[in-house]
Amino acid sequence: MNKENKIYVAGHQGLVGSAIVRNLINKGYNNIITRSHSELDLTVQSEVAGFFKAEKPEYVVLAAAKVGGIMANNVFRAQFIYENLQIQNNVIHSAYVNKVKKLLFLGSSCVYPKLSTQPMREEYLLSSELEYTNEPYAIAKIAGLKMCEAYNLQYGTDFLSVMPTNLFGLNDNYNLESSHVLPALIRKIHLSKCLQNNDFEAIQKDLLRFSVPKSRFGSVEAEISTYLDKLGIQRVVTDGIISVNLSLWGSGSPLREFLWSDDMADACVFLLENYSFRDLLKIDGKADQPEIRNMHINIGSGREITIRDLASIIKKIIGFEGTITFDTSKPDGTPRKLLDVSRLSALGWQSTVTLEEGIKMVYADYISQ
Repeated sequence: MNKENKIYVAGHQGLVGSAIVRNLINKGYNNIITRSHSELDLTVQSEVAGFFKAEKPEYVVLAAAKVGGIMANNVFRAQFIYENLQIQNNVIHSAYVNKVKKLLFLGSSCVYPKLSTQPMREEYLLSSELEYTNEPYAIAKIAGLKMCEAYNLQYGTDFLSVMPTNLFGLNDNYNLESSHVLPALIRKIHLSKCLQNNDFEAIQKDLLRFSVPKSRFGSVEAEISTYLDKLGIQRVVTDGIISVNLSLWGSGSPLREFLWSDDMADACVFLLENYSFRDLLKIDGKADQPEIRNMHINIGSGREITIRDLASIIKKIIGFEGTITFDTSKPDGTPRKLLDVSRLSALGWQSTVTLEEGIKMVYADYISQ
């Protein structure tokens, strides 16, 4: 890739896309094109085809997707599978039609089976059933990586697929109806600290920041407390002492791996700059095999932590002095999700930012806004 090549980053306003744009700019790439959803609806085939025909990007990063946490995935099942399939089909096919030199497709670690052997190697894909709560999203992402693989084999394209682990970082999604676990924990624990400090002004500003209508709580402390109670945040009186308790979904025992989004972006650009689909076939010794599958690449830190311990780390960093409990009547999701990153490590890339360092940076960014 040359610094002057035209690079289209789809989904540049999200956590993943914005990190990739930052990385490209920092490395001197000066011909990056982007479009907001209002400018280009990636679910509409005619719009995508027209964009590619007019702009003729040489490289494409497909980071656009409809994403969310466990609740959003389970509630909006039809939207998650339909919108993601539409986006992928339109962008990948238009990249082929317009002879894009290389495309990078971003998937998710949820493509692996619910009870997969750990850590999860690329070849474990489709080896058993998926986690039910995010099955539609996972199926869409599997279709995307298989589409890239199929176009490479039939048409000779150079479409790479990467499967990042759970990501967090700048420009994350803190909407509690659609956010992933780490940003959701940061926001809930931050609100719990504000309630602990009796700082209703800060709580009101936080709720308004994320488009909670003012009419839902006004400026009355009792109404705000009622709203926080629905989020699992409530005042507790024990032996005359007032404290704040935060109740979280599940048992707290599931293990999760997390990666700083800028580390993920660095891995993506590293692959774009240094490797092609054909290179990966040769490295894995599959160039002459009759069946070629699962040539995607896991991106992760290789380290995992329980949700309970993650909450404890965030609690300490934020300075919340109340209690955190777990509601075991609510679902846990997949019990363990650790990626095997040996394929990426063998290519010469490793993560650099630790989980605690990343949480400190992202919380500082959160409160600064």
